[in-house]
Amino acid sequence: MREIEMDRDVIFEKLAGVIRDVFDDDSLVVTDSTTADDVDEWDSANHVRLIIAIEEEFGVRFGSDEMAAPETVGQLVDLIRSKQPV
Repeated sequence: MREIEMDRDVIFEKLAGVIRDVFDDDSLVVTDSTTADDVDEWDSANHVRLIIAIEEEFGVRFGSDEMAAPETVGQLVDLIRSKQPV
């Protein structure tokens, strides 16, 4: 079980870096419960930029229904993790 948690931790840290890069804010505090409402610049246009950056960083592709589904960063981490090879 610990191996799975570490994988999730690695994904979270990489994702937090992507979020900070997309929103150009190195001081942005990102947690599992962070939502778009918590980030001033996180609007629909920047959401698309974020999804593209995530797809590039993690080598994954999201369907249109998956792009809008996660409501928190934690849910986004879990979605990315589900796309990773086993």
